[in-house]
Amino acid sequence: MSPVSCWYLLSSETHTSVRENVEPMSEATEGAGNSAEEYSEACPIVEAVEQIGSEWRLLVLHDLQDGEKRFNDLKRSTGASSRTLSRVLDDLEGTGLVNRRVEERPIASYYSLTEKGTALCPVLDELGDWADDWVELDGPE
Repeated sequence: MSPVSCWYLLSSETHTSVRENVEPMSEATEGAGNSAEEYSEACPIVEAVEQIGSEWRLLVLHDLQDGEKRFNDLKRSTGASSRTLSRVLDDLEGTGLVNRRVEERPIASYYSLTEKGTALCPVLDELGDWADDWVELDGPE
């Protein structure tokens, strides 16, 4: 698969799972006979972005770079609702990026990055550096 095809998947108009949306790729893949599953397998970037790509996931991962935090601390620092944060933490735990530790007295849940999550930190730092150089937050002038 060419890098252009891979990045086309990432920039498709829909932001749901690539495996569920073949239509946005139809022009790029016309006649190629490739399914979305084949493209996902051929391009690990797509799978990586699906695991870390939401705004809330990125905020939580960024916050946990500083070490273990309680649920309420993450809620306060990210501005996420309890429902959203709970869903995001469950997703990150399911992908192996975050670990949850529960204390019974006082009752509290603590979250930290796993080895896999910690290995992602330099990537996020590099992405932040790239964004500082190339992303205009105010839009084009």
